[in-house]
Amino acid sequence: MGYEFTREDVAFLRSAAGGRALAEVGALPLIPASQLADVVSARQLVGERFATVVETVLLRRRAVSKVDDSADWLFTDAALQQATASAVTAHRAARFAGRDVHDVTCSVGADLVGLARVAARCVGSDLDQVRLDMAAHNCAVAGVGPVLARADALRPVTRGTAVTADPARRDASGRRRWQPGDFAPPLDELAETYRGVDLAVKCAPGLDFDIAPWADEVEVVSLDGQVREACLWTGGLATAGVRRRATVLRSGGPQWTVTDAESDDCPVREVGEWIVDPDGAVVRSGLVRQYAARHGLGQLDEHIAYLTGDTPPPGIRAFRVTEHGHYNEKTLRAMLRRHGVGRLEILVRGLDVDPNTLRRRLKLAGPAEATVVLTRVGRSPTAFLCTAHRT
Repeated sequence: MGYEFTREDVAFLRSAAGGRALAEVGALPLIPASQLADVVSARQLVGERFATVVETVLLRRRAVSKVDDSADWLFTDAALQQATASAVTAHRAARFAGRDVHDVTCSVGADLVGLARVAARCVGSDLDQVRLDMAAHNCAVAGVGPVLARADALRPVTRGTAVTADPARRDASGRRRWQPGDFAPPLDELAETYRGVDLAVKCAPGLDFDIAPWADEVEVVSLDGQVREACLWTGGLATAGVRRRATVLRSGGPQWTVTDAESDDCPVREVGEWIVDPDGAVVRSGLVRQYAARHGLGQLDEHIAYLTGDTPPPGIRAFRVTEHGHYNEKTLRAMLRRHGVGRLEILVRGLDVDPNTLRRRLKLAGPAEATVVLTRVGRSPTAFLCTAHRT
Protein backbone atom coordinates (compact mmCIF):
# COMPACT_ATOMS: atom_id res chain seq x y z
CA MET A 1 0.00 0.00 0.00
CA GLY A 2 1.53 3.31 -1.09
CA TYR A 3 1.66 6.76 0.40
CA GLU A 4 -1.76 8.34 1.03
CA PHE A 5 -1.86 11.64 -0.82
CA THR A 6 -4.08 14.51 0.31
CA ARG A 7 -5.52 17.37 -1.73
CA GLU A 8 -2.99 19.65 -0.02
CA ASP A 9 -0.21 17.36 -1.26
CA VAL A 10 -1.50 17.61 -4.81
CA ALA A 11 -1.82 21.39 -4.60
CA PHE A 12 1.81 21.60 -3.42
CA LEU A 13 3.05 19.29 -6.17
CA ARG A 14 1.29 21.46 -8.78
CA SER A 15 2.80 24.67 -7.42
CA ALA A 16 6.06 26.33 -8.48
CA ALA A 17 7.61 25.30 -5.14
CA GLY A 18 6.49 21.73 -5.72
CA GLY A 19 8.02 21.75 -9.18
CA ARG A 20 11.37 22.86 -7.75
CA ALA A 21 11.19 20.22 -5.02
CA LEU A 22 10.44 17.48 -7.56
CA ALA A 23 13.39 18.54 -9.69
CA GLU A 24 15.77 18.54 -6.73
CA VAL A 25 14.65 15.17 -5.37
CA GLY A 26 14.47 13.76 -8.90
CA ALA A 27 18.23 14.26 -9.16
CA LEU A 28 18.80 11.79 -6.30
CA PRO A 29 19.46 8.12 -7.16
CA LEU A 30 16.67 6.79 -4.88
CA ILE A 31 17.84 3.22 -5.39
CA PRO A 32 17.95 0.53 -2.68
CA ALA A 33 21.70 0.93 -2.12
CA SER A 34 21.36 4.65 -1.32
CA GLN A 35 17.76 4.87 -0.16
CA LEU A 36 18.35 5.82 3.48
CA ALA A 37 20.88 8.53 2.60
CA ASP A 38 18.65 9.80 -0.22
CA VAL A 39 15.64 10.11 2.08
CA VAL A 40 17.73 12.11 4.53
CA SER A 41 18.83 14.37 1.66
CA ALA A 42 15.23 14.73 0.47
CA ARG A 43 14.12 15.79 3.95
CA GLN A 44 16.87 18.42 4.01
CA LEU A 45 15.96 19.68 0.56
CA VAL A 46 12.19 19.73 0.87
CA GLY A 47 11.27 19.76 4.54
CA GLU A 48 7.97 18.38 5.79
CA ARG A 49 6.70 17.51 2.30
CA PHE A 50 9.64 15.19 1.58
CA ALA A 51 7.55 11.99 1.68
CA THR A 52 5.06 13.41 -0.84
CA VAL A 53 7.86 14.40 -3.19
CA VAL A 54 9.86 11.17 -2.86
CA GLU A 55 6.77 9.06 -3.54
CA THR A 56 5.92 11.12 -6.61
CA VAL A 57 9.43 10.84 -8.03
CA LEU A 58 9.41 7.07 -7.54
CA LEU A 59 5.95 6.70 -9.09
CA ARG A 60 6.98 8.75 -12.12
CA ARG A 61 9.97 6.48 -12.65
CA ARG A 62 7.76 3.40 -12.50
CA ALA A 63 5.24 4.99 -14.86
CA VAL A 64 7.74 5.25 -17.72
CA SER A 65 7.04 1.65 -18.74
CA LYS A 66 3.29 2.26 -18.83
CA VAL A 67 2.29 5.85 -19.55
CA ASP A 68 3.77 7.82 -22.42
CA ASP A 69 5.15 11.28 -21.59
CA SER A 70 4.51 10.71 -17.88
CA ALA A 71 7.54 12.66 -16.59
CA ASP A 72 5.31 15.44 -15.22
CA TRP A 73 2.28 13.36 -14.23
CA LEU A 74 0.89 12.75 -10.75
CA PHE A 75 -0.09 9.27 -9.54
CA THR A 76 -1.09 7.28 -6.52
CA ASP A 77 0.44 3.83 -6.13
CA ALA A 78 -2.90 2.05 -6.62
CA ALA A 79 -3.81 4.19 -9.64
CA LEU A 80 -0.50 3.44 -11.32
CA GLN A 81 -0.84 -0.30 -10.66
CA GLN A 82 -4.21 -0.31 -12.41
CA ALA A 83 -3.20 1.99 -15.25
CA THR A 84 -3.04 0.45 -18.71
CA ALA A 85 -0.07 0.81 -21.04
CA SER A 86 -0.56 3.76 -23.38
CA ALA A 87 -0.60 1.60 -26.52
CA VAL A 88 -3.46 -0.49 -25.12
CA THR A 89 -5.31 2.63 -23.97
CA ALA A 90 -5.06 4.16 -27.44
CA HIS A 91 -6.32 0.94 -29.02
CA ARG A 92 -9.36 0.86 -26.74
CA ALA A 93 -10.05 4.58 -27.15
CA ALA A 94 -10.23 4.21 -30.95
CA ARG A 95 -13.74 2.71 -30.68
CA PHE A 96 -14.94 5.95 -29.11
CA ALA A 97 -13.60 8.20 -31.89
CA GLY A 98 -15.97 11.05 -32.70
CA ARG A 99 -18.42 10.17 -29.94
CA ASP A 100 -19.44 11.78 -26.66
CA VAL A 101 -17.93 9.61 -23.92
CA HIS A 102 -17.98 9.51 -20.13
CA ASP A 103 -15.24 7.75 -18.18
CA VAL A 104 -17.09 7.04 -14.94
CA THR A 105 -14.02 5.78 -13.03
CA CYS A 106 -11.43 8.14 -14.46
CA SER A 107 -8.98 7.99 -11.52
CA VAL A 108 -5.84 10.03 -12.34
CA GLY A 109 -6.72 10.19 -16.02
CA ALA A 110 -4.53 7.54 -17.66
CA ASP A 111 -7.41 6.36 -19.88
CA LEU A 112 -9.16 9.72 -19.91
CA VAL A 113 -6.34 11.45 -21.78
CA GLY A 114 -6.52 8.92 -24.61
CA LEU A 115 -10.29 9.25 -24.80
CA ALA A 116 -10.19 13.05 -24.81
CA ARG A 117 -7.85 12.99 -27.81
CA VAL A 118 -10.34 11.13 -30.02
CA ALA A 119 -13.81 11.84 -28.58
CA ALA A 120 -16.13 14.62 -29.70
CA ARG A 121 -16.76 15.54 -26.06
CA CYS A 122 -15.36 13.87 -22.98
CA VAL A 123 -16.30 13.72 -19.29
CA GLY A 124 -14.32 12.10 -16.49
CA SER A 125 -15.67 11.41 -13.02
CA ASP A 126 -14.53 9.66 -9.87
CA LEU A 127 -15.47 9.51 -6.19
CA ASP A 128 -11.89 10.20 -5.07
CA GLN A 129 -11.28 13.95 -5.09
CA VAL A 130 -7.52 13.52 -4.74
CA ARG A 131 -7.41 11.46 -7.91
CA LEU A 132 -9.62 13.99 -9.66
CA ASP A 133 -7.17 16.73 -8.72
CA MET A 134 -4.39 14.60 -10.17
CA ALA A 135 -6.46 13.97 -13.31
CA ALA A 136 -6.92 17.73 -13.77
CA HIS A 137 -3.14 18.18 -13.60
CA ASN A 138 -2.39 15.24 -15.91
CA CYS A 139 -4.92 16.32 -18.51
CA ALA A 140 -3.46 19.83 -18.50
CA VAL A 141 0.04 18.39 -18.95
CA ALA A 142 -1.24 16.28 -21.87
CA GLY A 143 -2.96 19.27 -23.46
CA VAL A 144 -6.54 17.97 -23.24
CA GLY A 145 -9.48 19.46 -21.39
CA PRO A 146 -12.25 17.00 -20.52
CA VAL A 147 -14.97 18.02 -18.08
CA LEU A 148 -14.21 16.63 -14.62
CA ALA A 149 -16.77 15.92 -11.90
CA ARG A 150 -16.91 14.15 -8.56
CA ALA A 151 -19.58 11.47 -8.97
CA ASP A 152 -20.48 7.88 -8.13
CA ALA A 153 -20.19 5.60 -11.16
CA LEU A 154 -23.48 3.95 -10.14
CA ARG A 155 -25.36 7.29 -10.19
CA PRO A 156 -25.20 8.52 -13.80
CA VAL A 157 -24.68 12.26 -14.26
CA THR A 158 -24.59 12.37 -18.08
CA ARG A 159 -27.04 11.41 -20.82
CA GLY A 160 -26.50 10.31 -24.38
CA THR A 161 -22.85 9.39 -23.91
CA ALA A 162 -21.03 6.15 -24.42
CA VAL A 163 -19.63 5.01 -21.07
CA THR A 164 -16.36 3.39 -20.10
CA ALA A 165 -15.37 2.07 -16.68
CA ASP A 166 -12.38 0.44 -15.02
CA PRO A 167 -13.57 -0.98 -11.68
CA ALA A 168 -10.98 -1.10 -8.90
CA ARG A 169 -9.72 -4.63 -8.34
CA ARG A 170 -7.74 -4.17 -5.13
CA ASP A 171 -8.93 -3.69 -1.57
CA ALA A 172 -7.72 -1.02 0.87
CA SER A 173 -4.65 -3.11 1.75
CA GLY A 174 -3.65 -3.46 -1.89
CA ARG A 175 -4.66 -7.13 -2.20
CA ARG A 176 -6.17 -8.12 -5.53
CA ARG A 177 -9.90 -8.86 -5.62
CA TRP A 178 -10.93 -11.85 -7.72
CA GLN A 179 -14.71 -11.88 -7.32
CA PRO A 180 -16.54 -9.43 -9.65
CA GLY A 181 -18.97 -8.66 -6.82
CA ASP A 182 -16.00 -7.29 -4.85
CA PHE A 183 -14.94 -4.89 -7.59
CA ALA A 184 -15.53 -1.20 -6.95
CA PRO A 185 -18.06 -0.68 -8.39
CA PRO A 186 -19.33 -4.30 -8.59
CA LEU A 187 -19.40 -5.58 -12.16
CA ASP A 188 -23.06 -6.63 -12.32
CA GLU A 189 -24.25 -3.39 -10.70
CA LEU A 190 -22.27 -1.44 -13.26
CA ALA A 191 -23.85 -3.42 -16.10
CA GLU A 192 -27.33 -2.95 -14.66
CA THR A 193 -26.84 0.78 -14.15
CA TYR A 194 -25.89 1.23 -17.80
CA ARG A 195 -28.31 -1.27 -19.34
CA GLY A 196 -29.12 -0.06 -22.84
CA VAL A 197 -26.10 2.26 -22.91
CA ASP A 198 -23.06 1.64 -25.10
CA LEU A 199 -20.65 0.48 -22.41
CA ALA A 200 -17.02 -0.67 -22.23
CA VAL A 201 -15.67 -2.23 -19.03
CA LYS A 202 -11.95 -2.85 -18.68
CA CYS A 203 -11.13 -5.85 -16.52
CA ALA A 204 -8.38 -8.33 -15.76
CA PRO A 205 -7.76 -10.92 -18.50
CA GLY A 206 -8.03 -13.70 -15.91
CA LEU A 207 -11.72 -12.97 -15.36
CA ASP A 208 -14.16 -15.81 -16.00
CA PHE A 209 -15.99 -14.22 -18.92
CA ASP A 210 -19.04 -16.43 -18.40
CA ILE A 211 -19.98 -14.33 -15.39
CA ALA A 212 -20.64 -11.37 -17.74
CA PRO A 213 -23.36 -12.72 -20.08
CA TRP A 214 -24.47 -9.13 -20.71
CA ALA A 215 -21.25 -8.40 -22.64
CA ASP A 216 -21.88 -8.48 -26.40
CA GLU A 217 -18.16 -8.82 -27.18
CA VAL A 218 -15.17 -9.83 -25.06
CA GLU A 219 -11.79 -8.62 -26.31
CA VAL A 220 -8.48 -9.82 -24.85
CA VAL A 221 -5.48 -7.62 -25.66
CA SER A 222 -1.78 -8.37 -25.47
CA LEU A 223 1.16 -6.02 -25.92
CA ASP A 224 4.62 -7.27 -26.90
CA GLY A 225 3.74 -10.82 -25.92
CA GLN A 226 2.16 -10.06 -22.53
CA VAL A 227 -1.60 -10.26 -22.00
CA ARG A 228 -2.58 -6.87 -20.60
CA GLU A 229 -6.35 -6.64 -20.28
CA ALA A 230 -9.79 -7.77 -21.29
CA CYS A 231 -12.53 -5.37 -22.31
CA LEU A 232 -16.25 -6.12 -22.19
CA TRP A 233 -18.07 -4.24 -24.96
CA THR A 234 -21.83 -3.73 -25.27
CA GLY A 235 -24.28 -2.19 -27.72
CA GLY A 236 -22.92 -0.02 -30.50
CA LEU A 237 -19.37 -0.35 -29.19
CA ALA A 238 -19.39 -4.10 -29.88
CA THR A 239 -18.73 -5.59 -33.30
CA ALA A 240 -21.76 -7.18 -34.96
CA GLY A 241 -21.42 -10.94 -35.22
CA VAL A 242 -18.40 -11.14 -32.90
CA ARG A 243 -18.53 -12.55 -29.37
CA ARG A 244 -14.81 -13.10 -28.75
CA ARG A 245 -11.79 -11.22 -30.08
CA ALA A 246 -8.05 -11.44 -29.50
CA THR A 247 -5.98 -8.38 -30.37
CA VAL A 248 -2.19 -8.53 -30.51
CA LEU A 249 -0.30 -5.21 -30.31
CA ARG A 250 3.41 -4.67 -30.92
CA SER A 251 5.37 -1.58 -29.91
CA GLY A 252 6.31 0.13 -33.14
CA GLY A 253 5.10 -2.83 -35.19
CA PRO A 254 2.01 -4.25 -36.89
CA GLN A 255 -1.02 -5.35 -34.93
CA TRP A 256 -3.57 -7.99 -35.76
CA THR A 257 -6.79 -9.46 -34.47
CA VAL A 258 -8.69 -12.74 -34.72
CA THR A 259 -12.35 -13.34 -33.83
CA ASP A 260 -14.82 -16.16 -33.33
CA ALA A 261 -16.56 -15.11 -36.55
CA GLU A 262 -13.73 -16.77 -38.48
CA SER A 263 -13.50 -20.44 -39.44
CA ASP A 264 -12.32 -22.85 -36.74
CA ASP A 265 -11.64 -25.68 -39.19
CA CYS A 266 -8.46 -26.95 -37.55
CA PRO A 267 -7.40 -30.62 -37.63
CA VAL A 268 -5.60 -32.57 -34.94
CA ARG A 269 -2.45 -33.85 -36.66
CA GLU A 270 0.97 -35.36 -36.20
CA VAL A 271 3.76 -32.94 -35.41
CA GLY A 272 5.10 -31.08 -38.44
CA GLU A 273 8.32 -29.20 -38.97
CA TRP A 274 7.30 -26.41 -36.58
CA ILE A 275 5.52 -25.94 -33.26
CA VAL A 276 3.71 -22.66 -32.66
CA ASP A 277 2.75 -21.38 -29.21
CA PRO A 278 -0.07 -18.88 -29.92
CA ASP A 279 -0.03 -15.44 -28.33
CA GLY A 280 -1.57 -15.38 -24.86
CA ALA A 281 -4.45 -13.20 -26.04
CA VAL A 282 -5.44 -15.92 -28.52
CA VAL A 283 -5.27 -18.62 -25.86
CA ARG A 284 -7.12 -16.61 -23.20
CA SER A 285 -9.91 -15.65 -25.59
CA GLY A 286 -10.43 -19.27 -26.65
CA LEU A 287 -9.58 -18.60 -30.30
CA VAL A 288 -6.74 -21.09 -30.83
CA ARG A 289 -8.65 -23.01 -33.51
CA GLN A 290 -9.53 -19.84 -35.43
CA TYR A 291 -5.91 -18.71 -35.35
CA ALA A 292 -4.78 -22.15 -36.50
CA ALA A 293 -7.30 -22.24 -39.36
CA ARG A 294 -6.18 -18.81 -40.56
CA HIS A 295 -2.57 -19.97 -40.83
CA GLY A 296 -3.09 -23.56 -42.00
CA LEU A 297 -1.93 -25.10 -38.73
CA GLY A 298 -3.20 -28.09 -36.75
CA GLN A 299 -3.40 -28.99 -33.08
CA LEU A 300 -1.13 -31.57 -31.47
CA ASP A 301 -4.04 -32.40 -29.17
CA GLU A 302 -7.59 -31.04 -29.29
CA HIS A 303 -7.37 -29.91 -25.66
CA ILE A 304 -3.91 -28.32 -25.82
CA ALA A 305 -3.09 -24.91 -27.31
CA TYR A 306 0.18 -25.90 -29.01
CA LEU A 307 -0.12 -25.85 -32.81
CA THR A 308 1.97 -27.46 -35.51
CA GLY A 309 2.59 -27.15 -39.23
CA ASP A 310 5.20 -26.95 -41.94
CA THR A 311 5.12 -23.15 -42.34
CA PRO A 312 4.82 -20.90 -39.25
CA PRO A 313 2.96 -17.56 -39.38
CA PRO A 314 5.15 -14.53 -40.12
CA GLY A 315 6.39 -12.22 -37.39
CA ILE A 316 6.31 -14.67 -34.50
CA ARG A 317 8.74 -16.75 -32.45
CA ALA A 318 8.28 -20.37 -33.58
CA PHE A 319 10.03 -23.63 -32.77
CA ARG A 320 11.60 -25.94 -35.39
CA VAL A 321 11.35 -29.55 -34.20
CA THR A 322 14.66 -31.43 -33.97
CA GLU A 323 13.52 -34.60 -32.21
CA HIS A 324 10.53 -35.79 -30.24
CA GLY A 325 9.45 -38.75 -28.18
CA HIS A 326 7.79 -40.00 -25.00
CA TYR A 327 8.61 -37.77 -22.05
CA ASN A 328 10.09 -38.72 -18.75
CA GLU A 329 13.15 -37.23 -17.13
CA LYS A 330 15.41 -40.10 -18.13
CA THR A 331 14.51 -39.99 -21.82
CA LEU A 332 14.67 -36.20 -21.88
CA ARG A 333 18.09 -36.18 -20.25
CA ALA A 334 19.35 -38.64 -22.87
CA MET A 335 17.88 -36.56 -25.67
CA LEU A 336 19.58 -33.40 -24.41
CA ARG A 337 22.88 -35.21 -23.98
CA ARG A 338 22.77 -36.48 -27.59
CA HIS A 339 22.41 -32.92 -28.83
CA GLY A 340 24.92 -31.37 -26.41
CA VAL A 341 22.38 -28.98 -24.90
CA GLY A 342 23.75 -26.79 -22.10
CA ARG A 343 21.21 -23.96 -22.20
CA LEU A 344 17.54 -24.95 -22.22
CA GLU A 345 14.22 -23.10 -22.39
CA ILE A 346 11.39 -25.27 -21.06
CA LEU A 347 7.80 -24.69 -22.22
CA VAL A 348 5.04 -26.71 -20.56
CA ARG A 349 1.34 -27.06 -21.21
CA GLY A 350 -0.95 -29.86 -20.04
CA LEU A 351 1.61 -31.50 -17.70
CA ASP A 352 2.35 -30.93 -14.03
CA VAL A 353 6.00 -29.92 -14.48
CA ASP A 354 7.84 -27.01 -12.87
CA PRO A 355 10.45 -25.81 -15.42
CA ASN A 356 12.86 -24.40 -12.85
CA THR A 357 12.87 -27.55 -10.73
CA LEU A 358 13.22 -29.76 -13.79
CA ARG A 359 16.09 -27.71 -15.24
CA ARG A 360 18.14 -28.19 -12.06
CA ARG A 361 17.64 -31.96 -12.16
CA LEU A 362 18.64 -32.30 -15.81
CA LYS A 363 22.29 -31.38 -15.11
CA LEU A 364 22.74 -29.70 -18.49
CA ALA A 365 26.15 -29.67 -20.14
CA GLY A 366 27.22 -28.78 -23.66
CA PRO A 367 27.60 -25.87 -26.10
CA ALA A 368 24.13 -25.99 -27.72
CA GLU A 369 21.04 -23.95 -26.87
CA ALA A 370 17.55 -25.38 -27.33
CA THR A 371 13.89 -25.23 -26.37
CA VAL A 372 11.95 -28.24 -25.17
CA VAL A 373 8.16 -28.27 -25.42
CA LEU A 374 6.60 -30.62 -22.89
CA THR A 375 2.95 -31.43 -23.40
CA ARG A 376 0.37 -34.17 -23.53
CA VAL A 377 -0.61 -35.73 -26.86
CA GLY A 378 -3.67 -37.82 -26.17
CA ARG A 379 -2.74 -39.56 -22.93
CA SER A 380 0.97 -39.62 -23.66
CA PRO A 381 3.39 -37.08 -22.14
CA THR A 382 5.64 -35.99 -25.01
CA ALA A 383 8.85 -33.98 -25.34
CA PHE A 384 9.64 -31.97 -28.47
CA LEU A 385 13.24 -30.75 -28.71
CA CYS A 386 13.33 -27.58 -30.81
CA THR A 387 15.32 -24.57 -31.87
CA ALA A 388 13.63 -21.19 -31.57
CA HIS A 389 13.46 -18.84 -34.57
CA ARG A 390 11.95 -15.43 -35.23
CA THR A 391 9.93 -15.82 -38.45
